[in-house]
Amino acid sequence: MKIEFVAKKLKDIKADLELIVVVDKNFDHDLVKEYKTVLKDAGFSAEQDEAILLPESKKLFVGSESLRAKDIRPAVATALRSILGKNYKTIKLASYLSHTKCTATLRALAEAIVLGTYEYTRYKSKKENSKLEKVFISSQEYNAKEIDKDVAKRAIDKGIEVAQSVNLTRDIVNTPPDDFYPKIMARVAKDIAKNEDLEIKVLNRSEIAEQKMNALLAVAKASTHAPRVIHVSYKPKNPKAVVSLIGKGLTYDSGGLSLKPSDFMVTMKADKSGGSAVLGIMQAVSRLKLPIEVHGFIGAVENMIGGNAYKPDDVLIAKNGKTIEVRNTDAEGRLVLADVLCYAQQEVDANYIIDMATLTGACVVGLGHYTTGVMGNNQKIIDKMLYAANTASGEMAAQLPFNRYLNKTLKSSIADICNISNTRYGGAITAGLFLSNFIEEKNRQKWLHLDIAGPAFVEHEWGENPHGASGAGVRAVTRFIEKLSTSKGEHY
Repeated sequence: MKIEFVAKKLKDIKADLELIVVVDKNFDHDLVKEYKTVLKDAGFSAEQDEAILLPESKKLFVGSESLRAKDIRPAVATALRSILGKNYKTIKLASYLSHTKCTATLRALAEAIVLGTYEYTRYKSKKENSKLEKVFISSQEYNAKEIDKDVAKRAIDKGIEVAQSVNLTRDIVNTPPDDFYPKIMARVAKDIAKNEDLEIKVLNRSEIAEQKMNALLAVAKASTHAPRVIHVSYKPKNPKAVVSLIGKGLTYDSGGLSLKPSDFMVTMKADKSGGSAVLGIMQAVSRLKLPIEVHGFIGAVENMIGGNAYKPDDVLIAKNGKTIEVRNTDAEGRLVLADVLCYAQQEVDANYIIDMATLTGACVVGLGHYTTGVMGNNQKIIDKMLYAANTASGEMAAQLPFNRYLNKTLKSSIADICNISNTRYGGAITAGLFLSNFIEEKNRQKWLHLDIAGPAFVEHEWGENPHGASGAGVRAVTRFIEKLSTSKGEHY
């Protein structure tokens, strides 16, 4: 499907269907008023994301609370998703701006088109793919605001590139574990690196052992699929800052000997969402040609059971020499991340270190399905990430605060630290505090931890996201990195 910005009025663009956003329930707007009575009679009230198709008029209407990107994006995505099975090949719609010189809503419009029409049909024997081939965005603006053609095209192109990277991440996360294990994750990373002209280095089991990543290796012991540690690099000339991204790449998580109940094991293909998001972000920053050096590190591992599986009561020695008492083998992601965090800091002297992981069910309990938990030691960086997520990208995020008293719950009598706390409460925060033990003192103010367990994989549609993988983190972190490229302040 193609998206084209056209410097023409809507009436001069030929298309099978016209999509009209009814903003703030304004039925008297020029684009809507002709159909006001019909819409009212049909019971359409223009609530946020409420869509209605008038096939005889070749009009598709959807409600949006405002012209802000966060409202337009899910509205347009929902509307397009509602007609995917129908025979419309071309659609046209107006441009939407929240402010005269702000193209954030226009970018969101492009994202909505790509994200809303996403379908994962790889395993369907009978594929009913969308007939939609082209979407035309008219230069006619909803409130007759002037639009600079070149500026508009740049905004739309950015939206397309980022959304395509989100869909790449969705494809990876949605792939079942029998077709996606550490070796395949490394192969996909190599393909992305080749296509985007990125550098890549992949460590195999023996090389991981040489790096003394014993916590990661313990998690991988019982799997027939050997682990990989992946390092992808984007290195522009004269970068304004250096960012390291670290992703949890559990291609499947059975829970190990602390076996998950069967219904909790379903969807554990999504435990690779953090590592998958790292790959999506690497593609996005390369295509956007951002002046920021970015390194992506992924610990690709499968956590299985067997006679050689690591066990509760084992004591592991992490890469930085810290000893870890294992009290639960289903708290494996933090063990993988511990070693990869150490490796990332060894390999790259970064200004910002961001790890991403579907780390805890506790984060879902605390924040719900749709919100990322943001943790760290530097409030300024936390605030930047919250802005990038909630305001700039349309993702949702909330801060979970560290406190020194919860540190005590991770104490071990026989090792330096336990891999789970001694209380069932505050599990997302204690997991983040566990990871902080593997951040070097010089880097403590540079580090952010994103727990994406809530939004990464949801088994129903929401906003611009379909059933399944959402690509959580790609838009938020990409916008965070974009903002760094225009920042005038000093980096950490």
